[in-house]
Amino acid sequence: MSLRREFLKTAVLGSAASIFSPTISVAEVFSEIDLKKEETGYTFLFQGDSITDGNRTRNSDWNHVMGHGFAYLIASRLWFDHPEKKFQFFNRGVSGNKITDLAQRWQMDTIDLKPDLINILVGVNDTEAAVKGSKENTTDQFESDYRKLLQTTKEKLPNVQLVLCIPFLFPVGRVKDKPEVYEKELRPRQEIVRKLAKEFNAIEIDFQSEFDKALKKAAADYWIWDGIHPMPAGHELMARFWLNEVQKKIKFVK
Repeated sequence: MSLRREFLKTAVLGSAASIFSPTISVAEVFSEIDLKKEETGYTFLFQGDSITDGNRTRNSDWNHVMGHGFAYLIASRLWFDHPEKKFQFFNRGVSGNKITDLAQRWQMDTIDLKPDLINILVGVNDTEAAVKGSKENTTDQFESDYRKLLQTTKEKLPNVQLVLCIPFLFPVGRVKDKPEVYEKELRPRQEIVRKLAKEFNAIEIDFQSEFDKALKKAAADYWIWDGIHPMPAGHELMARFWLNEVQKKIKFVK
């Protein structure tokens, strides 16, 4: 392992835990989690596009290595509450990525890191490419490439916990001019992710449904500013919902 990779593996976060509600402890959140690696060093990997990327740095800058989105918020809270567990966090989201892009860098950015948990959020760029007229980014291609990615992952990392996130949109920003077209392309990809989550016994994170519920509290552009990328409150919503969903299957703290 290179010095740079080892550095990034052990040096990830330093703050931001206060963003979460102080009434919710990680012990409560993960009271139902049962992992084989119960001692220390459990590794989380966040994979996807710009929503995961969060303008992260590609160097050893501790202050920005996890970006500034939901992955950062999740990692900050868990890192803060359990320093004795020596959790490790990676963010390998890349802005603009589609499922084909993830596949091209999967060995180096996923398999080689040997994570215990892989969170994948992808599909909105595939959707937008189709909206813009791409004949290559079909739903059949999306499903085929996504399934191959997961098959490869389980072959090489048989004990890994997969977490598959449902891609999401709101009819605001650049989406508002063609909401029906975006919806037509997004919905089948959402169903594909749901199907794959069941097929690979993954934890499903339905961000779309949670954002839809949030409309009762505030307008769409309060949560997602351009139809695709969350506002700060949107990332907080994602982080809290992720923790609530993951705790249903995994137990870190007894």
